[in-house]
Amino acid sequence: MSSSTTTKALVSTEWAAEHGKDTGLRVVEVDVDPTAYEKGHIEGAVGWNWKKDLQDQVLRDVAGKEALAELLGKSGITPETTILLYGDNNNWFAAYAYWALKYYGHDKVQLIDGGRVKWEKEGRAWSTDVPSHPATSYHFHSSPKEDIRAYRDHVLSKIGKAGLVDVRSPKEFSGELLAPENLPQEGAQRGGHIPTAVSIPWGTAVNAEDGTFKSTEELKEIYGGKGITPNKEVIAYCRIGERSAHTWFVLKELLGYPDVRNYDGSWTEWGSSIKAPIEK
Repeated sequence: MSSSTTTKALVSTEWAAEHGKDTGLRVVEVDVDPTAYEKGHIEGAVGWNWKKDLQDQVLRDVAGKEALAELLGKSGITPETTILLYGDNNNWFAAYAYWALKYYGHDKVQLIDGGRVKWEKEGRAWSTDVPSHPATSYHFHSSPKEDIRAYRDHVLSKIGKAGLVDVRSPKEFSGELLAPENLPQEGAQRGGHIPTAVSIPWGTAVNAEDGTFKSTEELKEIYGGKGITPNKEVIAYCRIGERSAHTWFVLKELLGYPDVRNYDGSWTEWGSSIKAPIEK
């Protein structure tokens, strides 16, 4: 077992299989492809749709506080419930959900290391039953934690001062592509990257064979080797904020960097902003 899998932010598939139905725990699946849940999920798991449930339906923003509280209530979650998140694509949107929950102040949240990929690889059972958990009335009691989120003007003021991590593919970083290769090439008026940003694709943090996170030692080397060190503020970005939430999780929760922000506006905002500097 690599040392990264022992941190409290992460649990193993073994642990999830054993404890997924424990009282006070709720397993939640969040996928890039929302139909994956219907085809089969961990027994008892609730399915959240990132487009409908984790995004504001009018503004371009993370889901509002009330909307997220309502979602948690519908999922039978209380402020005391530990939420166990997992999903497809190496937990992209599970990590985004994790970040959003932390942002609004639900701290009892963990990721299942390896997500769907590892669960499937181990031949564990999927269920197609959609669970119904008695609804609760959920309220967030604090204001959002703005210190884990970055906005455009903040990023602009930090060029050359903070560690900027571009977690997209090398071709997106260079400006050759505007989106991952398998997606429509849309979403920004200009290609390239934020000046002074270093390219560390999100996938370098995970093991190819089962999607689990690499060991703490390996991760320190990957990020530290590119000058992304814990002694300065770090800002991660991608195209729409989910791949960068994955890297935020690595730096903040696995490596314990004190000051890490996810710039969720990411390239779709930056690459279309008037007078936002771009390097190719």
